[in-house]
Amino acid sequence: MGPVSKHIPPPYPLLCLLFFCVFNINTVSAQAKGNADTTKVGAVVYDGDTIPARTLYEVAVYGRLSGAALSASEKWTRLRNAVYVTYPYARRAGAVINDMNKALATINDDSKRKDYIKSREKDLKREFTDPLSKLSVYQGRVLMKLINRETGNNCYDLIKDYKGGLTARFWQTVAFFFGSSLKQPYDPAGDDAEIEKIVLEVCRMYGYKT
Repeated sequence: MGPVSKHIPPPYPLLCLLFFCVFNINTVSAQAKGNADTTKVGAVVYDGDTIPARTLYEVAVYGRLSGAALSASEKWTRLRNAVYVTYPYARRAGAVINDMNKALATINDDSKRKDYIKSREKDLKREFTDPLSKLSVYQGRVLMKLINRETGNNCYDLIKDYKGGLTARFWQTVAFFFGSSLKQPYDPAGDDAEIEKIVLEVCRMYGYKT
């Protein structure tokens, strides 16, 4: 009995299947490339070249402040609030004091000068006593600096000129016990740069002339 020959089917069906798969893959790839080539995207013109551009969504990043950063933020907020509260008073008081200085420059008689100062002092007390009595010690220190800014004189010199050296020394002693000083200078480019920035912010917000 001779060897049994196995029937081996021709490879044509397999080749057809392989050809079909390759053809489909190439067709799909070509279509994908064609679609990508015609996709519309945003663009910007930069230095004569048109460059594809896309606006990315905003991403909010949150983090906890360090102890030092938190302390600095609280300090700044406290100072900003103090300036916002006291600057209108400083502007008004500065306007009155500057007006008094102009008037006193034309009065040579000591008796008339005292009478004029008393009359204006009554006006100042009537206008400022109630609101200023509600200020904190910290706000009072800021106010003295702002009055210096508006008049060019520290509060000690103002009191000394209007009420005499003894009165000025008394109030300087009172200020000392509250951790302050009537002789505080105002340096907008140095120690008081932060106050100056906030003052300019207030002026822009409310239309004050600096």
